[in-house]
Amino acid sequence: MPKKLILKFEDCAEQRRGAVLRVVGFVSAKSFIPLLDAVDLSANPRSAKSGSVTSEIVKSIAENSDLFPFKTKGVLLGSASCRALERHRYELQFEDSEVEGILDGGHNSFAIGCYILSQAGLAAKDLKAIKTWEDLKAAWVEHRERIEAVKELLDFTIPVELLVPADMGDVDVVEQFTASLLDICAARNNNVQLTEETKAAKKGYYDEIRDLLPSELAANIEWKTNAGGEIKVRDLIALAWIPLSVLQLPDGIRVNPNQIYRNKAVCVEAFNKLMGHDEVSEPAEGYTHQLHNPQVHSAFELLATLPKLYDQLYADLPDAYNRAGGHFGRIGAVKMFDASKTKDKNPKYLKSQPSTPFFGTPVNYTCPDGFLVPLVYGARALIKQKDGLLSWKVDPCVFFKRHLTDILKSYKLVVEMAQFDPQKVGKNISAYEFADATIQATLSRSKLAA
Repeated sequence: MPKKLILKFEDCAEQRRGAVLRVVGFVSAKSFIPLLDAVDLSANPRSAKSGSVTSEIVKSIAENSDLFPFKTKGVLLGSASCRALERHRYELQFEDSEVEGILDGGHNSFAIGCYILSQAGLAAKDLKAIKTWEDLKAAWVEHRERIEAVKELLDFTIPVELLVPADMGDVDVVEQFTASLLDICAARNNNVQLTEETKAAKKGYYDEIRDLLPSELAANIEWKTNAGGEIKVRDLIALAWIPLSVLQLPDGIRVNPNQIYRNKAVCVEAFNKLMGHDEVSEPAEGYTHQLHNPQVHSAFELLATLPKLYDQLYADLPDAYNRAGGHFGRIGAVKMFDASKTKDKNPKYLKSQPSTPFFGTPVNYTCPDGFLVPLVYGARALIKQKDGLLSWKVDPCVFFKRHLTDILKSYKLVVEMAQFDPQKVGKNISAYEFADATIQATLSRSKLAA
């Protein structure tokens, strides 16, 4: 059901340029309440959460409400459906919450909602428990009657900027307006620059990957800034360049293998360039894009296996390294966990047990990424291409479980030549080439190859 409300401005002016009509003015807190009833932050590239910023906004409202509208840039709204009424009122309908709603000013809206709840009598401990936008909305719904009872007592205003199509009767104008909203979001969120990951998430570049991942992993990835999830999406996108490196990509788009470790921002930027290419995706609704390239899709299917492989290697590498003739625990960059030594002051031992990066499996050693990433990259030697589509020659998890010790008998030379420094290993392209060649040779000797 489309979300609909009437927004009343106290003072406002209208400005038109191209496909966009801008309405700028003040909105009373009483009139702002229906907006918080109707919208979420799906259209905002960043999710809001409690912190020092929101605390300062609440303090600003409480200490001098008259100055508040001049101390904040307020809230930016976007709606592709608008009808102007009399007395500076605008009827808005948010049909697509992923595109329309609060485009900027999510933290302002969060803080305003918290302040209104405080005026409605919400206890301090309950206010302190509101950490995210979802927490706010839950408290808002639960205490909505109390909010209604105090709305006439709220005496502050909020600067609001409303963007709507310049001509609701022209379908082309409405489509052009909708397609421009993400660029407007990106430009307006310049107080904390939008990450490439956040913009990619809003464009739908991650949708195929999210659907292919195990559900428990997908739920724990921070697909856009402040949206929750312990795993940064750039860690996943960096791994995507392992299968993508096997493909012949348009316009020579590529990433050097060592960038997977040393500069994940470069990996994300190249990924966005690839996904925005017309040979890879096409515009869908709003400003989203839909993948239509089967070769890239096949690479994403292989990517879905790599987090599991990464965690497996993280857990297995210490023992396999020792069986290959090394002494993993003596490496300076490695930390160990021993429950009997958690109170020791020896910096070599951890006070709490570490876990693998993606699925959180408890382990007894930390395993530096610089040692691991070239090995994971070497899994590209297990990829075959037929009719342009990628698939595994053998299950990489089974292959590494069986052959990791043999691989490390050669690969540990790379670690030793780098003087056991994971930074030197991870940043050196030769380490990736060596791992790739070693795994290819191991595969050739393996019965799994048959």
